[in-house]
Amino acid sequence: MSATPTPDPDDPRSMRERMDAGDLYLADDPELVDAYVRAQELTQAYNATGVRERERRTAILGELLGAVGEDTAIRPPLHVDYGSRIRIGARGFANFGLVALDVAPITIGDDVQIGPNVQLLTPLHPLEAGLRRDKWENALPIAIGDNVWLGGGVVVCPGVTIGANTVVGAGSVVTRDLPAGVLAVGNPARVVRELPA
Repeated sequence: MSATPTPDPDDPRSMRERMDAGDLYLADDPELVDAYVRAQELTQAYNATGVRERERRTAILGELLGAVGEDTAIRPPLHVDYGSRIRIGARGFANFGLVALDVAPITIGDDVQIGPNVQLLTPLHPLEAGLRRDKWENALPIAIGDNVWLGGGVVVCPGVTIGANTVVGAGSVVTRDLPAGVLAVGNPARVVRELPA
């Protein structure tokens, strides 16, 4: 791993602009705190819904997420950082306990199946102790293709892309991109075979 660049004290960009660019930023910036608080209030409302409140769940997800496709269902509890940076396609399903930390964009295709307790983690923290102590962080986007199945407990790390029709076995930790149409398992996840179309 290479060293993290030191933040430029003369950088005129806002912390939100730095975050959006994938550069080091400080999450305790008031604009970002407001966005985070809004997301936490919406997820709290979502997580308090009952199983028969499908219309209310759909409305809250529509307000919380950047985009959510038709007939997509997410079982509470759901946990996000901002929500607005998450885009989910149509006919998807996420089981209980999805953690989608969307400091960078998270894009999920159509017909994706997500098992319980899956973690989609975009944030990164510097390896340098001083930068970490000063609370600098950044993030890399995650992209999940159409018709992917993530088994229970899968962890997807920052910057990973998973190709369409791929299956990731339960408990796997995906640290690198996975191609389309494969079965991957383990920690770190490795391709074990191609899957039929």
